Amino acid sequence: MSATPGAAPLLIACALGIERLALRTGGDRGGAEGPVTVLRTGMGPLAAERAVGRALAGPALSRAAVLATGFCAGLAPGMHPGDLVVAEETRGPHGTTPCVGTDLLVKELTRALPGRTVHTGPLTGSDHVVRGPQRPALLATGAIAVDMESAATLHSAVRAGERPVAAVRVVVDAPEHELVRIGTVRGGISAFRVLRAVLPVFFEWHRSLLLPRR
Repeated sequence: MSATPGAAPLLIACALGIERLALRTGGDRGGAEGPVTVLRTGMGPLAAERAVGRALAGPALSRAAVLATGFCAGLAPGMHPGDLVVAEETRGPHGTTPCVGTDLLVKELTRALPGRTVHTGPLTGSDHVVRGPQRPALLATGAIAVDMESAATLHSAVRAGERPVAAVRVVVDAPEHELVRIGTVRGGISAFRVLRAVLPVFFEWHRSLLLPRR
């Protein structure tokens, strides 16, 4: 890993073991500007909030930029497994958290994964797996996708101190491609491969940030 001396670190947070596996097998970290930590938070908003809060409380990650990633459920008709979602903001019970560097993320994801559709818009949080009729209700709020951890992750991150935050998710579950159960995420080979390919984009986002140096 090539790191700029004094560069603020990057914390990449995901919930599931299969997501962490995709990220850890996504190639070397030669494009990283500073130390990189891939944190598996566990499922659900409470687990994400606690895990991220603990990680950022330590001196090694106190200034870290935070990026939430993993799989999500698409809300809009026409979304497909393997599509990408770049959040303009995350929404949860504690309010809205704006994301930083979304235009760069969209540009770099489009370049890194030609042929994959990249959606942008609000990413909403849920404390359970969203099913059938719940989708149009959430879509009506303006959200384009939903997951259980991103909103809690970013809220916990900014509560611990001012820092750049973002969320990038891969659609594994969509209105016309609904999962029967969460365990079938292991069958989402397309989504897994996409997530494995996005790590260099996260490094580019991190490198672009004007983070303070000490």
